[in-house]
Amino acid sequence: MSSRMVEFRANGRMANGYLSVPDNPGPGIVVIQEYWGLVDHIKNLADRFAAEGFVALAPDLYRGTVTRSPDEAGKMLMALNIGEAAKDIKGAAEFLLELEEVEPKKVGTLGFCMGGQLALYAATEFPDQISAGVDFYGIHPNAQIDPAKLEVPILAHFARRDTFVPEEAARALIDSIESKGKPIEAHFYDADHAFFNDTRPEVHNRTAAALAWTRTLDFLRRYLT
Repeated sequence: MSSRMVEFRANGRMANGYLSVPDNPGPGIVVIQEYWGLVDHIKNLADRFAAEGFVALAPDLYRGTVTRSPDEAGKMLMALNIGEAAKDIKGAAEFLLELEEVEPKKVGTLGFCMGGQLALYAATEFPDQISAGVDFYGIHPNAQIDPAKLEVPILAHFARRDTFVPEEAARALIDSIESKGKPIEAHFYDADHAFFNDTRPEVHNRTAAALAWTRTLDFLRRYLT
């Protein structure tokens, strides 16, 4: 496995991201950051996916800015230009599809918190580049999802004790997708928001995270290989 920072084209401009490549060819996965930025946790997750055989690229949606302050992270989330972020994600998917290490030529999107909503948004908007999406407790009020446009399978993980994405809001999203006859597999965990983030012991839930990880790998292998 090897990893490095790379540049890739995103609608006529250049964007940056962290690329992790397994020893053997595999499908691609765009790993989308939480509202903290492209922190080491997200890079480590890209490495974990590469260890499982996926070519993983985590685009830097904040252009090098990271934070540990929830207040600052919230401001950066709200300031994020969704159109520009979508270009970065699409560009990341196209970059992966052009790599010889990506085989078969399929790419999924996966994200956490803010990134979860963006993963779902990108999977809805760019079905020619993205073959599946995984949403971990997604939230971003400016990334509006049109369920009628969804053409690829979606896996979603939500937490019952989530104060950012309450269970009723998550179920409303699921219902809106299912009402259009679109494919979504959703799971709820007795956990808090960001339960997958093992760098935050105050919310990390080892049992829920392990189960979500297994389900995610099974889902991605089912639809990308």
